[in-house]
Amino acid sequence: MIPSQANSSSSFPQLDDTVHPFINTGLGSEIACDSSVASSPIATPGNEYKYTQSRSAPLSTALLKDLALLTDDVIHTSRLNDIRNKKGYIIDMDGVIYHGSTLLPGAKEFVQFLHDNNKEFLFLTNNSAPTPRELKQKLGRLGIDVDESRFYTAALATAQFLSTQMPEGGSCYVIGEPGLTFALYSKGFYMNDVNPDYVVLGEGPSYDYEKMCKAVSLVMKGAKLIATNLDVETLNSKGEVIPSCGAFTAAIELVTKTKAFFCGKPSALIMRYAQRSLGIDHEDTCIIGDRMDTDIVAGVTSQIDPVLVLSGVTKMEDLRNFTYRPYVILGGVYEIPTNNSEQN
Repeated sequence: MIPSQANSSSSFPQLDDTVHPFINTGLGSEIACDSSVASSPIATPGNEYKYTQSRSAPLSTALLKDLALLTDDVIHTSRLNDIRNKKGYIIDMDGVIYHGSTLLPGAKEFVQFLHDNNKEFLFLTNNSAPTPRELKQKLGRLGIDVDESRFYTAALATAQFLSTQMPEGGSCYVIGEPGLTFALYSKGFYMNDVNPDYVVLGEGPSYDYEKMCKAVSLVMKGAKLIATNLDVETLNSKGEVIPSCGAFTAAIELVTKTKAFFCGKPSALIMRYAQRSLGIDHEDTCIIGDRMDTDIVAGVTSQIDPVLVLSGVTKMEDLRNFTYRPYVILGGVYEIPTNNSEQN
């Protein structure tokens, strides 16, 4: 039986300023604060994450608190139990459930945990390329059966936003994949490469020099610049870093001297859409993601407890670059299901 939450998790349990110099992870590794190398679990069970530290530069109190979210048995277990007791889950996909066509460890068991315990959940992705039906089919091929209504993409958020700006519909010049154009068509927008209302940038391999120049020209003529998301990089199926929508958007912004409006995470827009779809109060909801700059900050600004998994883009050494921290840090979603999946 999972202990019930005594207090709202939005008021985080305080981390002691004096963290023990040797933090037992409970998984056979230790972080030695006076050592040049320390290790802790990451990504897949049995893998080790190396955190390199200079002997002449001891870890700061703030960084020790970050590490404690992963390695301190008491803090980690308490907060993990809080997450297990949530009623609603907003879940990123790339780097959390899969990499490309590879299912990540524990993903299937995690979804089964959600079903077994009657949790409300929504897969929320900044990837604008696929439609919800394609995402359902992809998970089906990986052995996970989820209803199409459980998916919400940055493409859908973008189309929804534009429909509030132009309820009568309008026109767009799009660089992106079918998931984006389908979402726009469904809200009354048609494609136009001469004098569109909007230039809309999404994900996918269809970017080339000619299309980038066309987008610049149209924005210079007055089309408004919209980006589905501002992720600069993502991971391919091999785990390699590749450029994402934000990288291409930045080039067009630089040339046109304009700023794109983006609709994906960490925008409050997509988070409101997600919360409305779940129908769960923010105190009873968490967001699980692999990126500090999108998933985790989206949770912080929406007052939804953010859970960082180390199976994707963000690594432990990256936390020093952010002034905010997640509620808890996990090696991956494999940590969430209990031995007895069904909670009492």
